[in-house]
Amino acid sequence: MTTAADIMHPGAQWIPATETLDRAAQLMARLNVGALPISDADERLCGIITDRDIVVNCVARGHDPEKVTCGELAQGTPRWIDAGADVGDVLEEMQSHQIRRLPVIRDKRLVGMISEADLAQHLSDDQMATFVEKVYARA
Repeated sequence: MTTAADIMHPGAQWIPATETLDRAAQLMARLNVGALPISDADERLCGIITDRDIVVNCVARGHDPEKVTCGELAQGTPRWIDAGADVGDVLEEMQSHQIRRLPVIRDKRLVGMISEADLAQHLSDDQMATFVEKVYARA
């Protein structure tokens, strides 16, 4: 059985909810990623911030990314998957919620992220086609 831990990109990093968006963008650039999980004071997942969120929901609206925090931009209930979950469960979670990045949690701690690129390395062409069709379909 292939698990979430088998296909994830290890070494994902949190950004605290209290950290500003300019700091989030700097961390994304340094890590060469487009999304960061947001943690609360107890290092529990409370959201995900993307580079697109920063541009569309902050900069394009005339807000200062040095003054807006990650927690202020986080919306909805964050989705995640246990490190031991089967790859089928990973696909179901991502497809049913139309998400492209999924934090991987083990013992209540972040251990990695699964992105489309990770899926592409581990799935068949047919599985990837189904994923893309379901995730990018207009609701």
